[in-house]
Amino acid sequence: MKYLLLCLMMFLFLKGYTATTDPVVVKFEGKTAEKKWAVKDLNPNLPANWSSYGFLTFELKSSTTQRFDLNLYDSTGVRRLSILPFQGAWIRLSIPLVFFQKRNTKGMDLAAIGKTARPGYWIGFSGAIGTINKIDSLGVAMKLPIGSPTLEIRNMSLTMDSRDTILGPVPLVDQFGQWIPADWPGKANSLKELQAAWNKEDKTLKAGDFKVSGYGGFLGVKEKATGYFRVEQVEGRWWFVDPDGYLFYSTGATGIAPRAEFSRVSGREYIFTALPPTEELYARSQPVDSRGSARNNAGYSFYTWNLFRRFGPEWYRKWMDFTIRRMDNWGLNTIANWSDVTLEGSHRKAYVATLRGWGIETGLMGMPDVYAPGYTKSVEDAAARQCASLKDDPYLLGYFIGNEPAWPNREFELVNEILKGEATPMQAALKKYLESGDTPERRKAFVYDTYALFINTVNTAIKKYDPNHLNLGLRFGGSVSDEIIKASKGFDVFSFNSYGYTLNQNLMKRIYALTGLPMIIGEFHFGVPGRGMAPGLAQTVNQHERGVAYRYYVENAAANPAIIGTHWFQWMDQPSTGRNDGENYNIGFVDVTDRPYTELIEAAKETFKRIYTVHSGKEQPVTRQAIVQ
Repeated sequence: MKYLLLCLMMFLFLKGYTATTDPVVVKFEGKTAEKKWAVKDLNPNLPANWSSYGFLTFELKSSTTQRFDLNLYDSTGVRRLSILPFQGAWIRLSIPLVFFQKRNTKGMDLAAIGKTARPGYWIGFSGAIGTINKIDSLGVAMKLPIGSPTLEIRNMSLTMDSRDTILGPVPLVDQFGQWIPADWPGKANSLKELQAAWNKEDKTLKAGDFKVSGYGGFLGVKEKATGYFRVEQVEGRWWFVDPDGYLFYSTGATGIAPRAEFSRVSGREYIFTALPPTEELYARSQPVDSRGSARNNAGYSFYTWNLFRRFGPEWYRKWMDFTIRRMDNWGLNTIANWSDVTLEGSHRKAYVATLRGWGIETGLMGMPDVYAPGYTKSVEDAAARQCASLKDDPYLLGYFIGNEPAWPNREFELVNEILKGEATPMQAALKKYLESGDTPERRKAFVYDTYALFINTVNTAIKKYDPNHLNLGLRFGGSVSDEIIKASKGFDVFSFNSYGYTLNQNLMKRIYALTGLPMIIGEFHFGVPGRGMAPGLAQTVNQHERGVAYRYYVENAAANPAIIGTHWFQWMDQPSTGRNDGENYNIGFVDVTDRPYTELIEAAKETFKRIYTVHSGKEQPVTRQAIVQ
């Protein structure tokens, strides 16, 4: 009844809605395209001083999911946010003006601190901030537009109204979780079509002829077998060595799980043709994370509902079996980060584990309060609890201890947050530290000393309770300073999430020069705008070119003697309506209907066939780069 009432209210609202101005239309063409207006041309009543208002409010319809920059031009410089809109729908945006004036400091990692979700779009914080009391013009800009996309903009105003709305046409999402306003080859029109595609894949899926051990190592050269994964430098090149002693290069995908990030539904029920059931799906499988966190099953996952449609009541067990078959065929030997814990523990593939409990989630900008009484004891308790069931597992590749901390390169902001926040042991330690001199250099030094204490405490606890497995590091993102890299020598492997069309080899050389450690790429991906989804952090022009990009990235990374693994982010597409922070990327090996992207998968197979010889230096990596526009 509540859902029907909401739909009725939205229908009446849309029926009575009329635009007060004709839209301006922008077409993006070229490498970087921008359209700029004097604010008076958008609305004669707009003042130059925006500081007393709360929101920039307007209506927008975008033909693409590609991000665009929204630029405000103040007399002292530009203020910038990135906007990632829904595709093919009119939406009402009320953008908080504070985002143009102050950088966000709330969030434990780069994903949390760098964006915020809204009903029909999401906002990325670009960092171009400043005053907004002398605004003379406004612009929209897009990098590498694909297919001459357009924006329609109308009813620009300044308000105190925070409401964001999806105006229509609705619904936008069909019964399978597909985006209605978009079309593409192979879009499912019926359950019968899906079943035919699923059956075809099931009949043709066979293990690849990759000549690998039971753990995924390359048969042939054999080093000492220790019963666990380790790292070793062989003829000047670093490798993982699997428990049987075979050389191992880790290729995998993150988020291999039967539960995609849930579609954000509350308040937007009217945009869905039908919602998946929940109890029927989750009652049969309630895995609990052995690292101390129960999986949250409360939400709507079209991907899970499609798995139930595909496999029936025993969908969870059948999904696990089928996933291993796929990995055997696709050339993926590692279950990477954020994946299903039951699948990880099935002893069928190498996997990584992310440990928690260090205070990152509750710390400022991801920095835990290491000065709090009992911090070392709490870290040891967390390590003991999580390692107990894992320390004897030969399939465990190693531990990640965190993900993309938000504070690197923002050390001064972290110090300011500590000083202006509530009284804490870390604040007291900082104030005492600055008594000997409050300079920019000493403020940075405090942050680096705090990080070193944190890392040493965690690393020591893990080795105490699990001497058998590798510490794979913190999965840094963006860039990191020499001080941070030097303080991270206690890792066994240095991990880095590196998004781009090729690996940042200069950064890798700097890390290796400072640490001497082998390295693993914890995340990278390529996406395509369309199907109601954004292209992610590195786009290509179509699905075929996504496969080309995969091969170029992975093989050129593997050619580096210190790189020993590359993990794709992620297994399935994100929901077209966005996960909790708004991300809605077309970055999966499979789509929402559990059908594989064959172009990407064929590329992954071909690269895995060559990965041993490329990493050995016996064969050159591919040279063909992807077309991105």
